[in-house]
Amino acid sequence: MNADTKNNIVEAIETHKEMVAALQEGSVEVIAAIADAITTVLELDGTIYLCGNGGSAADAQHIAGEFVGRFCRERKALAAIAFSTDTSVLTSIANDYAYERVFARQAEALVRQDDLLWAFSTSGTSANVIAAVEVAKERGARVIAFTGTADSELEQMADICFCADAESTARSQEIHQLAYHIICDLVERSFANS
Repeated sequence: MNADTKNNIVEAIETHKEMVAALQEGSVEVIAAIADAITTVLELDGTIYLCGNGGSAADAQHIAGEFVGRFCRERKALAAIAFSTDTSVLTSIANDYAYERVFARQAEALVRQDDLLWAFSTSGTSANVIAAVEVAKERGARVIAFTGTADSELEQMADICFCADAESTARSQEIHQLAYHIICDLVERSFANS
């Protein structure tokens, strides 16, 4: 292994460790508040809708799977839908309207006042995510945001925002995964006997 390769690996690990330390230091209350908000919506028979692009779409789908299936323990299925999973819906909206509407149009069809939209955008400026948040807010739904850039447009729109601020999208997404796994566990514990 050459020195550059080793340095790149060590740098990625060190950045990750610094971000985990920052998470522990400054985000425990935010994570707890997000878990509480999701639990409240689910207890009232609302639905969690999730959206994001690229790796964030995969995160949205991952979370929906953890809620509908299970994370670690047996409990009732929890209502969660990722807007990135229906290719016929996505492609028809992109074709007939615009790509910026692929999540908003689904929000128009599905999101209600007692629901929650969990929006992912590491830049905090993804136009299709912002459009979905606007629809959800108009309908009176709560909005949780996961971003990778502090003080973004998405953060300003959200009821609660978890920001893993980093220059690298990959480092932000790694911290997002740790945070949402903790959230999934906390929510699941609330339904463990159901």
